[in-house]
Amino acid sequence: MKAVVQRVRQSSVSIDGKTVGEIQCGLMVLLGVTDVDTEQECDYLADKIAGLRIFEDDTGKMNRSLLDIQGEMLIVSQFTLCADCRKGRRPSFIRAAKPETAIPLYNRFIAQIQARGIRTATGEFGADMLVSIENDGPVTIPLDTEEIMPKGK
Repeated sequence: MKAVVQRVRQSSVSIDGKTVGEIQCGLMVLLGVTDVDTEQECDYLADKIAGLRIFEDDTGKMNRSLLDIQGEMLIVSQFTLCADCRKGRRPSFIRAAKPETAIPLYNRFIAQIQARGIRTATGEFGADMLVSIENDGPVTIPLDTEEIMPKGK
């Protein structure tokens, strides 16, 4: 799984001019599911993101997690994170999971975050969405389970 995590002051997602999800202080997560992802990658990434210490403590050091600050999370599916741009100029999306695989893993990720007591908002899988992000910092962290997950997990 691939994610782009952004620390935000506020973020929202709208479809056809109607806001379908919005948060205040917290994390905006763009989530891409690849064709090799399983529940293990999903659970690992949810735990990693919920515990990322990217919010400032009283001394201004990034030392607090979303859980610590009781922040919110906006989760938006984004298959384009799985783009392969090694050949030519047109991205290939062959590594993106098909909806029958991606939707259950996307929903599981949301459930894993909610199970930690984090207020969540979401976009709509497969919809054409307009995302508004007020990036705080700016802090933007890309994560890929192929790179960060311990081998053998």
